[in-house]
Amino acid sequence: MTERFVIALAGAPFGLKGFVKVRPFSGDIEHLLTLQSVAVRQAGKERIMQIEESSPAPPAALMKFAGIDSPEEAKTLAGAELLVDRKQASPLEAGEFYVEDLRGLAVVDSETGNILGHITDIVEGGGGDLAEIRLSPQGESGEKEAPDGELRLVPFRKEFFGEISLEKGRAALLNRWILE
Repeated sequence: MTERFVIALAGAPFGLKGFVKVRPFSGDIEHLLTLQSVAVRQAGKERIMQIEESSPAPPAALMKFAGIDSPEEAKTLAGAELLVDRKQASPLEAGEFYVEDLRGLAVVDSETGNILGHITDIVEGGGGDLAEIRLSPQGESGEKEAPDGELRLVPFRKEFFGEISLEKGRAALLNRWILE
């Protein structure tokens, strides 16, 4: 399991005191307001930054980082990723998963148990989240059914996915036809 998550993206400066607009990936602004420090990753380099103050500004939060005291300094953080350890990540409700934990799960046919592909990402779609699945090149009969690595998008909803087990490393697809 992933132990660190990218939880938000730093955006434009706000005001004159060095605040930065921060957009959470989960949509949970309240959780961001409880953090006291984060790892900030920019251009492949990370540093731990203390958060002096934060406030809601839906759909974002405003954060004032220690040592960032002007709009010019705040502008240098634009585009930076904010990371936290799993224990600091936004708490999950029943039936929720961190996207990082879903990436790489085998997608199996719920009837046969055969591997159909692997989840490569969860992306936002107009009607909800979509699981991006890279298909396996062979089907149940062992014959080639799909080009190597072909991608499909499947609504990430209970109507299409049954058991999702991080421990077993798999997600059961209820309706195989959705991949066609």
